[in-house]
Amino acid sequence: MTYTFSKLRIVFLIPVAIITFLFNANYGFSEDINHSFIAFGGDTFVANSDGKISWQIPKSSRDGWMLPNGNVLLAVSKGKEYPGGAVVEITKENKTVFEFKGTQSEVNTVMPLDNGNIMFTEAGPKPRLVEISREGKILVDMPIQAQTKDHHLQTRMARKLPNGNYLIPQLLDKVVREYSPDGKIVWEVKTPNWPFTAIRLPDGNTLINCTLGNLVIEVDPKGKVVWSLSNDDLPGKPINDACGGHRLPNGNTVITSHHAKANETKLFEVNRDKKIVWTYTNPKSASIHHFQILETNGKPISGKPLR
Repeated sequence: MTYTFSKLRIVFLIPVAIITFLFNANYGFSEDINHSFIAFGGDTFVANSDGKISWQIPKSSRDGWMLPNGNVLLAVSKGKEYPGGAVVEITKENKTVFEFKGTQSEVNTVMPLDNGNIMFTEAGPKPRLVEISREGKILVDMPIQAQTKDHHLQTRMARKLPNGNYLIPQLLDKVVREYSPDGKIVWEVKTPNWPFTAIRLPDGNTLINCTLGNLVIEVDPKGKVVWSLSNDDLPGKPINDACGGHRLPNGNTVITSHHAKANETKLFEVNRDKKIVWTYTNPKSASIHHFQILETNGKPISGKPLR
């Protein structure tokens, strides 16, 4: 009887294990680590810690931020509604409460500033970084020294630094540059492939995601690579167009694979030892361009997001 019961129990548990595995594979569930996040890309949505979507935003986006008031600030992709892209702020009820329409080829990044103003970049024949007030007044209009042959591959996730300068990845130029407010280049580093995300870390290093190179590098202030991550370091080679990145307070890094398809790994977290500690997949075909981790194990991310 004991043998028969154990055998039946094993047979029963195998399907349960398979179901649990498939659930985890589809929704990125982890017993030790879970994140809620907002994703920007072909679909713009908020996912809970169990991976289930809690808010779908009816805009295709390039970049964005969850604001303290619960609204979302977006760099909206160009399309019929916004031929040159746009900066918009949307409430939980999907009501647009702020809008600034792009004037060139596309708006490809956005950032809320501490003083309430908004920074964004425009790609086009005259690539530029702009700061505007909530009334839509242009306060900063800084030319970006980038190639103009391919507007789409001019810049990506530009960020304003605590020192007042701007850190700008320039894709086709294969360089990350730091500009002073008057437009002078005060620091730069060449990259082995198109840089998409450049994150200035508290210790002065810079974390850079190189898109189609499927590569992440961290460089010191002199440009020396002090840490790197590629598919050669990871089982299953999950990096498929390393676009957005987010350095977490614990020192781990979350990376998106922009070209991941349905049921493939779209986000994953690695520690300093290059071990994958969390993954997220979903059955949707739309890709994740960039993202912001909102909570880890139910606790909000502390400090300003490094992304």
